[in-house]
Amino acid sequence: MFVHEVKGIRVRYADTDQMGYVYYGNYARYYEIGRVEALRSLDFHYKAMEDQGVMMPVYESHFKYLKPARYDDELNILVKIEELPGVRIRFVYEIRNQERVLLNTGDTTLVFQRKDTGKLCPAPDKLLEKLKPYFESKG
Repeated sequence: MFVHEVKGIRVRYADTDQMGYVYYGNYARYYEIGRVEALRSLDFHYKAMEDQGVMMPVYESHFKYLKPARYDDELNILVKIEELPGVRIRFVYEIRNQERVLLNTGDTTLVFQRKDTGKLCPAPDKLLEKLKPYFESKG
């Protein structure tokens, strides 16, 4: 399993609703920040993949709101990839505040899709090469 944590995402005033809580729709953006940075930590970049003709649209997304994040909180996003991707890749998330209180959990499934044809395709070889060591048995 691959795990990466993105630390220090500051909640801005514009991210909150009238109650002072992070507006629920912003969690999709936090998930995106988490998964992009997790892949970047592997030296795998969305932009390079897109330049090679492969996109990753979101296929499915789930959120569970446990406690509210508030203005000026510092959020940490734990991102997990629990299995090697095929034509789909699933990311699992935990969002905690600066006190390490669990605020939100969820997951997103994205698909690999050719830009030119719109057809699904396997995960890029470079991504699989970067992820495989996290899924090999140790012993």
